[in-house]
Amino acid sequence: MTQKVWKRAEIESPCVNICVVHPETRLCTGCGRSIDEIGRWSSMSSNERAAIMRELPSREKAPVTRRGGRAARLKRAPKL
Repeated sequence: MTQKVWKRAEIESPCVNICVVHPETRLCTGCGRSIDEIGRWSSMSSNERAAIMRELPSREKAPVTRRGGRAARLKRAPKL
């Protein structure tokens, strides 16, 4: 009889493998989670993750439109 050396229950996640965090809203454009939620996800309890997953459909998504390229980036840059 063979035994599995590694057993792991996968953590439920809303990740859709489009991991781009919008620089202004700090939300992922793929799943809608905040950068803090993404960072803490694996250490959260199942109940905490479930609460966030229930909230995600009503959460305003991060903008997916272009932010204006180089010209807009220079305009947003702090003045020295």
